[in-house]
Amino acid sequence: MIDWREVGWRERARELGTATAGGAPVTYGLMALCVAVFLISPLSGLNPGHGTGDALLAAQAGYFEQWGVIPSELMDGSAHAALTPLTALFVHGSWLHLLGNMLFLYVFGAMAEERMGRTEFTFFYLACGYFALVAYAVAHAGSDQTLVGASGAISAVLGAFLYLFPRARVTSLFPFLFFLPLRFPAWIVLVFWFVLQWLAARSAGSGPGVAYLAHVAGFAAGFLYAWARFRGTRVKSPAAATEGESQP
Repeated sequence: MIDWREVGWRERARELGTATAGGAPVTYGLMALCVAVFLISPLSGLNPGHGTGDALLAAQAGYFEQWGVIPSELMDGSAHAALTPLTALFVHGSWLHLLGNMLFLYVFGAMAEERMGRTEFTFFYLACGYFALVAYAVAHAGSDQTLVGASGAISAVLGAFLYLFPRARVTSLFPFLFFLPLRFPAWIVLVFWFVLQWLAARSAGSGPGVAYLAHVAGFAAGFLYAWARFRGTRVKSPAAATEGESQP
């Protein structure tokens, strides 16, 4: 987690006109929307209107096809397909997929939103998420596998956070260190995360699984946007760490 007690960066950012007060309603709104969409969808298994057994499986498959990105169809250029990189940002395939994405958005999204401002952060999130899914689709243009999830947009938030707050300290859990909670500067945690995504993307195919290439594309887009937008007004005040958990 990130320490919210450190407010020096906010004061300096507002002096430069690059931050807004009032918390992070967009971040929390995005989280609430993703959760609500999942709960009413056939993917949660909680809505009896979608049936059970084979009927539920059919409803889930149809849901993915309607709202997810299918690379081979996206490249055909239909109007419906062109919208799916936006709708897919709010569709998650499982409880684990949803909770993992929401954890990362909660940990890193609020500070990025406060720094950018609500309107800019909203367009940043949607545009980078759209780009990340399209980038994956272009790289796997012949694939019929459906792509869903906010991972590409959240990866962009991580990239922007790396540029904006490299010295903020994050409490992280590393499986290979027996899940001990350790505190590191954000740049170490996020660079480590990005390298893992890059290595996984190099070995991943276009079949079912995690779309690591979308993570890489989103992260790069977010970092480059923050660099281009804020390089003249970068706030260098570090934030100390607090107790909490964020798994890279």
